[in-house]
Amino acid sequence: MPRFFEDRNRRAWDDRVETGQSHTEPVTRRELANALATLDDCGWLGGSIQGQRVLCLAAGGGKHSILCAAAGAVVTVVDLSPRMLELDRRLAQEHGYQVRTVEASMQSLPMLGAASFDLVLQPVSTCYVPEVLPVYREVARVLRAGGLYISQHKQPACLQASVRPVEQGGYVLSEPYYRQGPLPEVFPGCFHREAGTTEFLHRWDELIGGLCRSGFVLEDLREPGHGDPAAEPATFRHRSAFVPPFVTLKARRLEEGGGASAGGGARIWIP
Repeated sequence: MPRFFEDRNRRAWDDRVETGQSHTEPVTRRELANALATLDDCGWLGGSIQGQRVLCLAAGGGKHSILCAAAGAVVTVVDLSPRMLELDRRLAQEHGYQVRTVEASMQSLPMLGAASFDLVLQPVSTCYVPEVLPVYREVARVLRAGGLYISQHKQPACLQASVRPVEQGGYVLSEPYYRQGPLPEVFPGCFHREAGTTEFLHRWDELIGGLCRSGFVLEDLREPGHGDPAAEPATFRHRSAFVPPFVTLKARRLEEGGGASAGGGARIWIP
């Protein structure tokens, strides 16, 4: 990723922590009371991550890493923002957990060894890099064969659609699907994007096809429901009733030589 965009996003997330904006709220004691259930609302983790080596990728902020540690995992959290990682260290100390923090880009993880994790969890964050394929390739490298990769992404339509509804009550596509380069900036208070950051639109062939071509089998896909057509227009919940905001993917790292590779052999399996 060009250094300019990376530096800008680092500063933006540092500023969001300093001003207490959305997505910088650390874990609550109520969430910690049933940490695995909080983490695993899709029921994909098999009932336990006790003793598993877990990478929380681009997931600083004192939430995902702490929940994983509370569920008994050996946790590493990677994030671009030092302020977000400070939240992880502070919350880990407060609750008595051991969490390794690494300040790095999600696209380049040379400090992490090959096949060194059993599980990679990545909340919505790939929108901040121009290309998603380098992220997938790094995850494939650090995840052991048979390991699980659960990632969330902003849907393409979410980044295409207008911020405010039109007179008829819905939202219109204002950005081309095959857009090149960063998206236009949004105003402070925009509910589906983060003001001050630089974001990029990734097409479905990149989000899913790129995952398969990087050595994964897609096992499941969910679209979390956040919409409410009766909500105030232009709010996150109102817009989400018309435009799907996120997608959550469950993917399994193939055994070496097991199929999908760059250039072909993509496979999708939904059991």
